[in-house]
Amino acid sequence: MGYVYGIAAAVIGLLLSGAIVWADETDCLSCHREQNRGLYQQWQHSAHGANDVGCIDCHGAAAEDPDAFEHHGSFVATLVTPNDCAVCHEKEVQETMDSYHAHAGEILDSGDAYLAHVTAGYPVVIVGCEACHGARVKIDPQAANKLSSQTWPNSGIGRINPDGSKGACNACHSRHSFSKYQARQPENCGKCHLGPDHPQKEIFEASKHGIAYRGFRESLNMDRDSWVVGEDYYAAPTCATCHMSATADQAVSHDVGDRISWTLRPPMAKPKNDAAKKRTAMQQVCLSCHQQSFVDGHYYQFDALVKLYNQKFARPATEIMIMIKDKELLENPASFANEIEWDYYELWHHQGRRARMGAAMMAPDYAWWHGMYEVAYSFYFTFLPKAQAFGDPEINGYIDELLTDDPMHAWLNSSTADIKSAIRDGSFQKIYYQLFEQQQ
Repeated sequence: MGYVYGIAAAVIGLLLSGAIVWADETDCLSCHREQNRGLYQQWQHSAHGANDVGCIDCHGAAAEDPDAFEHHGSFVATLVTPNDCAVCHEKEVQETMDSYHAHAGEILDSGDAYLAHVTAGYPVVIVGCEACHGARVKIDPQAANKLSSQTWPNSGIGRINPDGSKGACNACHSRHSFSKYQARQPENCGKCHLGPDHPQKEIFEASKHGIAYRGFRESLNMDRDSWVVGEDYYAAPTCATCHMSATADQAVSHDVGDRISWTLRPPMAKPKNDAAKKRTAMQQVCLSCHQQSFVDGHYYQFDALVKLYNQKFARPATEIMIMIKDKELLENPASFANEIEWDYYELWHHQGRRARMGAAMMAPDYAWWHGMYEVAYSFYFTFLPKAQAFGDPEINGYIDELLTDDPMHAWLNSSTADIKSAIRDGSFQKIYYQLFEQQQ
């Protein structure tokens, strides 16, 4: 609470000193009601409008703020940051600031957008990468609203703001309605969570959860203040249900990682910190609609797929790439200037993610045809042949041993009849059961 009280005290002090000059709220409405009718209607019919939270409450600024500009007798800012929202929504802002969402902009700021920068160019980084991840908002003293057109507009979830805050609340709660009803729908997440490398929206739509959502969305009461699964609705979940919203045992959380036990983003999937605690939290959501045996079975199958991907494909592919780079075998020194780098990247960043996320969200087609099928094809018939083409004895020896001695890969040197027989009698499956049991 000290953080909010500190902001409030600072604002009051600036008001008393005259550093902030605010016009009467009716001055804002009399103009924007005519010039921005859609914007005005969104605000008027919002919870903010119903509770007399007006333009200046969110947009008011001190004269010395880097993004402040004088506007009809008031100092205002176009950019409303989490620090502004925290005056009323401290808990929600703190949870968001602690989440992966709020740090999404740092990923791009640190150079991970290299591929888009070099192969395409900066304009697509702005409208593509930064529109979801967020950008470091630049100040332009010459602009009417003090914001550079290179970085504004931007509602990226990890936007890095001039006041030091991270995130953009309007990434999920679109201005100026800031609707809970909208934020609870899976389409709200689909602005960013779709596509070849993180198709969560498409995976959800292909799952039984998504099918149920489309069939019963009108009965989910998404406009209610209270929205507890199993009490206020029960026919289907949305993304928010599982990752953020209240259950009979848990409060709402704006930290979307609170209930996720695996990190499925990197080349090798990893258990998250406090994985057991996070898994228990997610399973409590599952138990609102499913029995314990169902939940246990799902997690066994999900874990098995993740371990399969890690052990059979991700680990050897990563070790081979490390050897290639350590031995300086790549013809071109720049990252992504060699075709095998693209093959490796798509294997984990696209195909491997789709497989793992498909299993996590129970979408069979994404786990197999869009996932492990493509992983296997790329690994065996694209990646490995290109690695062998370097002609390095150590790398080729590693690959030969992998394909000959590892029981998961030995099928390549076996007859179809022998493999089919092993599948029928269950001995082929035992290879994987033993692997998973060893990793429990």
